[in-house]
Amino acid sequence: MSNGPSEHLDRRDFMIASVATIGASAALVANASSANAQASPTSAAGSVSSTPSATLYTGDVIQGKKVVSALNVDDLAPGRKHLLYFQGVEMPTGQHWYVSVTVARGANPGKRVVLVSGVHGDEMSSVHTVQTVMNQLDPARMSGTVMAVTDVSRAALEGMQRRWPNAGRGADLIDMNREWPGNENGPTAPSRHAGLLFNRLLQPNADAAIDFHTGTTGFEVTAFNIAGMDVPEVRAMVELYPVDQIFDNHVYPGVLHNAFMDVGIPAFTPEIGAARVLNLEMIKLFVEGTMNVLKHHGIVSGPMGRKGKDVSVFVGNSAFPILATEGGLVEHLVRLNDKVEPGQKVAIQRNSFGEVVAEYTSAVAGEVTGQRSDAMAEPGNPLLFILFHQDAPDRGETYPE
Repeated sequence: MSNGPSEHLDRRDFMIASVATIGASAALVANASSANAQASPTSAAGSVSSTPSATLYTGDVIQGKKVVSALNVDDLAPGRKHLLYFQGVEMPTGQHWYVSVTVARGANPGKRVVLVSGVHGDEMSSVHTVQTVMNQLDPARMSGTVMAVTDVSRAALEGMQRRWPNAGRGADLIDMNREWPGNENGPTAPSRHAGLLFNRLLQPNADAAIDFHTGTTGFEVTAFNIAGMDVPEVRAMVELYPVDQIFDNHVYPGVLHNAFMDVGIPAFTPEIGAARVLNLEMIKLFVEGTMNVLKHHGIVSGPMGRKGKDVSVFVGNSAFPILATEGGLVEHLVRLNDKVEPGQKVAIQRNSFGEVVAEYTSAVAGEVTGQRSDAMAEPGNPLLFILFHQDAPDRGETYPE
């Protein structure tokens, strides 16, 4: 029978996205709940540069929340939470997509950390993780600022689907996590939307960034982080998470973490289980790790929670793909996080008659980091990814995304 090939995969066909690079961080104080407060319209109107010096209010109010087209968190009142909408890309109707922004501005100065989720529209656990962290923050006891953007790809989120349904050239679906840092004058709505967000919201307000994701529809992953562990500022943050695995790799261009990296902002990506559902047990791990990161930067105070070393996190720098070579029902013989050895059978596949048409084995020693959750597959579909270590990794390796 046949086995999945080991060569790289077309990045458009897969499932995760994000890692990190460059930067610094530090500051201090606590967590709790907090009162919500609307920002006051103190900024001037006018044109917007890529790094705005002032917050620009459009004058619109949506569900009681003021709308901005550019944000400088230093303009917001300290010691409070601010709930805003950011005016994103314009639609064919002339209306805009609006993105939810929560800013916890500490009473004291300090570092600024940006938390992002919803870059893919089917990733619910990532959104819930960021919401949970923000609900624990008490700005009156913080030093620094945490800004959360929880629904970046609004058009995709409305349909709870991975890709942005773009109408610019007929109907096509665009993966927004191939568009960063975007282009405000780009040929597609996702590219323009990414450019607006990155230039006017994300980059100007970040000393460090975390871009939260999950597996994609039909493909489930473990609790792990993607990160460039050769960058000290990134490694320091990633090792604070009590999760199963770390994929030590910078992956490929066009993803949000690399856009941050390119402008000197350390960033990485947590991956939180399956798409379209809330995995509350996994979410707890990433909330704990993210609160550790905020303590590490001095934004909140208190004792550290569990870290990677406390749960014996597995670190690999390469991902071995096993792809379906036939069509049919897939039966997994291993589970997420299982250790596998070279030559070990990991899955079988049956046709409509129940005959075994393919058997799949691992070519490497490592741990299962992702596997297909849809019961059927056609040739070329990823069935599993094995996280492993090799002495000379491809630092631009494509991970299942």
